[in-house]
Amino acid sequence: MTVDRPVRIAVQIQPQHATYETIRAAAATLEGMGVDVLFNWDHFFPLRGERDGLHFESWTMLAALAEQTSRVEIGALVNCNSYRNADLQADMARTIDHISAKGGTGRFIFGTGSGWFERDYDEYGYDFGTVGGRLDALADALPRIEARWERLNPAPTRKIPVLIGGGGEKKTLRIVARHADIWHSFSDAATLERKLGILAEHGRAVGRDVSEIEISTEVSRMTEAQAGELHALGATLFTIGLSGPDYDVSRVEPWLAWRDRLNGS
Repeated sequence: MTVDRPVRIAVQIQPQHATYETIRAAAATLEGMGVDVLFNWDHFFPLRGERDGLHFESWTMLAALAEQTSRVEIGALVNCNSYRNADLQADMARTIDHISAKGGTGRFIFGTGSGWFERDYDEYGYDFGTVGGRLDALADALPRIEARWERLNPAPTRKIPVLIGGGGEKKTLRIVARHADIWHSFSDAATLERKLGILAEHGRAVGRDVSEIEISTEVSRMTEAQAGELHALGATLFTIGLSGPDYDVSRVEPWLAWRDRLNGS
C-alpha cells in the first residue's frame, strides 16, 4: 500500500530558558503563521545552555496548549516512558485529546520514547537502568496504553496517533513497526534510506505494512536541498527546534514556504 501524504511543518518549542508568557506567545504566533504541529519535550532541566536555567514540565504545558490553540496538532517530541505509569499516560493523553477537541476531533499526538537524559532520572528519583531495559519497558508499556484507551470513559475522540522517536535498529524500529503511526528520527538521507529498509524488515516480521507509518525528521540544521532528499525517500513531517529565551519564529517562515511549494499550494 502506498500512502500519499502532504508535507507538514512542526515546531518544537523547547521549554527552556524562557518565561511561560514567552512560550505562550510563541505558540500563538506559530499557529497563526500556519505551522501544522507544535511539540515540546519531556525533560526537567535544560538540555543546552545554563544547566539550571528556566525550564517547564511537558504534560501540563501540553494541556495548556490544547486549550490555547484551535488548529495545530500538539504533542511531546518525545514523552519519556519511564516517568509515568503506562495507564496514567493513556489517561493523560485521552484527557488532552478532549481538551484539544473543543467539540470536534482531538489534536493530540502521543509522542513517546524510552528516555535518555540521565540527569532527569537521577534528580527526580527514577531508575536509569540500561538502554535495553528502557526499551523493553517501552515495548511493555505501549500495549497497556492502547488497551487503556479502549476502556476509558469517555473514549478518545479519535485513534490517538502514536509517534515513536529513536533510531535503534534492533529494538526501537521493531517497536515502531508494531505500534507507531509516526516515526521520528534525526537522519541524513543515507541513514534514513538504510533505516527505512530495516523498518520494512521489522514490518514484515510483525505483519505490518510500514507504508502506513508517517516519516518524521528534524531539519533545524539542514538546507532545503537536504530536506528534499529526505522527502524523496518518503519523509513528510519536518520539525524545526526553537529554544528560549526568545523563540526566533522567522526561522520557520522559509520552511512554510517550502512546504507550500511541495504541496502545490
